[in-house]
Amino acid sequence: MNEKAIQLMQEAGIDISRNTPKSVSQYLPETWDYVITVCADADRNCPVFLGKVKHRMHIGFDDPAKITGSEAFVLSEFRRVRDEIKEKFYQFYQENLQP
Repeated sequence: MNEKAIQLMQEAGIDISRNTPKSVSQYLPETWDYVITVCADADRNCPVFLGKVKHRMHIGFDDPAKITGSEAFVLSEFRRVRDEIKEKFYQFYQENLQP
């Protein structure tokens, strides 16, 4: 886990310090309503998820781990992306899932 991501999520009250990356292969046998890619270039450069999926979507975001500059600037970019993800997924929820 990226230490800055852990720090910025903690600021938002979410502890991701014990999270670990997982292979998507473990999810292939399951059926999914949505698979949503989020990295800015995932729709062009990441392998296609071949599991059973009703809806595939792409909601791209900059990768803050690739941002360079001062510590303050990098942290501000992590915050910006964190907040964009929250906003876009809340919008997705309202438009697609909210009863």
